[in-house]
Amino acid sequence: MGLPVSSASIAPTASEAPTVAQQPKEEKILDAVLAVLARSGISGVSMRAVAREAGVALGLMNYYFTDKTSLIAAALRRLGEQDAQLVEPQEGLGPREQLVSSLHGVVDEEFLRGDYLALRLQLWALAPVDPSFATVNQEAQERYRDGLTQLVGRASPGLEPAEAARRAADILVIQNGLWLTSLLIVDRAAIKRGVLRCEEIALAPPPL
Repeated sequence: MGLPVSSASIAPTASEAPTVAQQPKEEKILDAVLAVLARSGISGVSMRAVAREAGVALGLMNYYFTDKTSLIAAALRRLGEQDAQLVEPQEGLGPREQLVSSLHGVVDEEFLRGDYLALRLQLWALAPVDPSFATVNQEAQERYRDGLTQLVGRASPGLEPAEAARRAADILVIQNGLWLTSLLIVDRAAIKRGVLRCEEIALAPPPL
């Protein structure tokens, strides 16, 4: 599942945002490959196209990445890291508030932008292209689901771990559906109902 500064990275505050000159070259390259993926799909990704997007020399691309496959896999891992931040504990919030904040966070405006949603669709579509892409996607989904499971469990201490995991899996299906549907039509009322449904699943009393 993450958050774009360009097409994909989590937006820092204005005081934290690095200038283009300050941004590490590898970060610029990974931002660029995600931007190219969102705009042109995997067929548009090449070492040369990404170098041009990032404003770096082709030789520098080859210094950091051996080929197109390793470049895309690194970009996927980066986005997975960003997704995982959505379900990390937040300082100053109680367990229930953390869970609700996370559930609402996935439909922030930055996630519903057309370029971000297009990128998300491209990343899902990469799974059958190469086994390494499938592995990265699967690991990212599992890490996100595990983090969500922990949030659900902390918010409802009486839940069995297996029940918390089941709820997290059900919520993940709804969240992915919200993003995919929003690429086709943005129905704010339906999105809100979807988030509320996730809350109902997460916070339901433990089964008897």
